[in-house]
Amino acid sequence: MYIAMASSECAPVAKVGGLADVVHGLARELLLRNNAVEVILPMYDCMRYDRVWGLDKCYSNLWVPYYDHWVRCDVFSGSVDHIPCIFIKPLSQENFFDRGQFYGSSDDDARFVFFSRAVLEFMYKSGRQPDVIHCHDWQTGLVPVLLYEMYQQLGMQHPRVCYTLHNVRHQGVTGAHVLQQSGLGMDLISPDKLEDNVHPGAVNLMKAGIVYSNFTTTVSPRYAEEIKHTELGHGLQSTLHANEHKYGGVLNGVDYGAWNPEVDTHIPHQYSPQVMEGKFADKKALRERLLLQDKFKPIVAVVSRLDPQKGVHLISHAIFYALANRAQFVLLGSGSDSAINHHFHSLKEHLNDNPDCHLEIGYDEELAHLIYAGADMLVIPSAFEPCGLTQLIAMKYGTVPVVRATGGLADTVFDANHASKPYEERTGYTFEAFDNEALENALGRAIGLWYKYPKYFHQLRLNGMHADYSWNQSGSHYLDIYNHICE
Repeated sequence: MYIAMASSECAPVAKVGGLADVVHGLARELLLRNNAVEVILPMYDCMRYDRVWGLDKCYSNLWVPYYDHWVRCDVFSGSVDHIPCIFIKPLSQENFFDRGQFYGSSDDDARFVFFSRAVLEFMYKSGRQPDVIHCHDWQTGLVPVLLYEMYQQLGMQHPRVCYTLHNVRHQGVTGAHVLQQSGLGMDLISPDKLEDNVHPGAVNLMKAGIVYSNFTTTVSPRYAEEIKHTELGHGLQSTLHANEHKYGGVLNGVDYGAWNPEVDTHIPHQYSPQVMEGKFADKKALRERLLLQDKFKPIVAVVSRLDPQKGVHLISHAIFYALANRAQFVLLGSGSDSAINHHFHSLKEHLNDNPDCHLEIGYDEELAHLIYAGADMLVIPSAFEPCGLTQLIAMKYGTVPVVRATGGLADTVFDANHASKPYEERTGYTFEAFDNEALENALGRAIGLWYKYPKYFHQLRLNGMHADYSWNQSGSHYLDIYNHICE
């Protein structure tokens, strides 16, 4: 099967969040299964060119319509971790992708609408007819609209579209000008097509992808239900209900090539479920690096964006709760909100002399790996979580997750005391309410088990390490979807 992925991100060359990891991991899994795969990306000036092998111009003078004129683009091909990639570079005064950043410009809507049109124009002009075009998030939501309203009439009748929602908090709600920009008619602004469900007259690019795609997925089954039935849908609930015959959740996978304590070169001591001594040596190494005292205590950790979505008030509370309950605490994280960053910098200053606590404001890839390896528990108290990768990574490293039961967290972490699963499939601790009391209950149970029943705590570690959250299963689900829409 020939799959073309259209995305604004792909790790490691253009990465802001989990979207990049998903595109990379799924593409690699599909390639391993002998499919033909291409990932089509904007050619940002700030992407990691050092991670692209064999970058070469493959198409010159691609003219893409933009309002009442045409913009010339050059198209480059290259390989990222053996994944074939296509990079579209507009040569225009708008400098769509020469901004020194991936997102955050006032005209992000116009930038990615242009990219969507350029993707199809390139496919059309180069004679590409993929079996499936797999589009990701609002940035490529217009691709299926353009395919079925315009390019199908030009001869592109073969491709079908799978569309994945990674986070419906960001939907690409914009004005009618994007239709004029891309050459589409104003008649598409209607409740059953592109019109935003909350703002009459506005265009919703994510809704566009849902309505026009042949199948829509989210990144976990629980999140698929949450956004269809609750306020987490941010206005898209009725659209998802109307399209539920072509809608479902597929859990993201983890790249065990990058996250696996048996082969991880970022940690000083490798280990496996059969030989766990390395984990305890990594715990000692983590303490030495962060200047924590070497005492008989569990290490509770957080590796996270510091963002309201991630439950920052509960993270703050977890620090003091852990310290008051004979545990050490380690945090690695940063955010874009200056007030939140200031809060955690103040906490860091306040706790600077505490031998049981270290807060690292920022991101350090090597330290992240060492924390996963050296910690005993990882806290993820998210307000919502479409899928989440940190809990999956933690389990692979034998670090017991303590999570709020939402989205992908609820699909992957099963409570040691309350889950309906057999004990060998229970992997951590969960809580429902978004408050301090609920967090304390789950974290308290985890710390209590560590002290009182070390044998059972060790079994929880092993349960998580044995769980398979690789891309293998998810890859099969996606291929089933592709085959279904191509029938």
